[in-house]
Amino acid sequence: MPNLNRVMLMGNLTRDPELRYLPSNTAVVNFGMAINRRWRSQEGEQREETTFVDCAAFGRTGEVIHQYVKKGRPIYVEGRLRLEQWQDKESGGNRSRLSVIVESFEFLDSRGGGQDAGGAPSGRGQSEPAYDPGKGAHQPVEESDIPF
Repeated sequence: MPNLNRVMLMGNLTRDPELRYLPSNTAVVNFGMAINRRWRSQEGEQREETTFVDCAAFGRTGEVIHQYVKKGRPIYVEGRLRLEQWQDKESGGNRSRLSVIVESFEFLDSRGGGQDAGGAPSGRGQSEPAYDPGKGAHQPVEESDIPF
């Protein structure tokens, strides 16, 4: 049976991103997001709930998030869920939590002519480069290039 592990979140950072490096010299940035949900109850009153999510971004994606996004700023992230499990040293009980491994993101707010609050050009940050039509990925094919 096929599996799918895909998360799309849009919310505000609950704290400044924290940058660390693994022994392999890979950047890891941890940050928290708050995602709000608003709805009307059956009685017609406005309700709101907030979900807090821990996120981690690796490599250049993490470095860009650390450099340009600060606490309170909105961000859109796509990634996958990861279950972390450990044994609590104090109580000896099993503990676990879900977190999001960020694979791509977008800055959501912009100030000062197409730049986000940190001064970076607004746009999409990804672990892999996005398709750029200006780089000639689709060149016209000559008849002599067709093998049949």
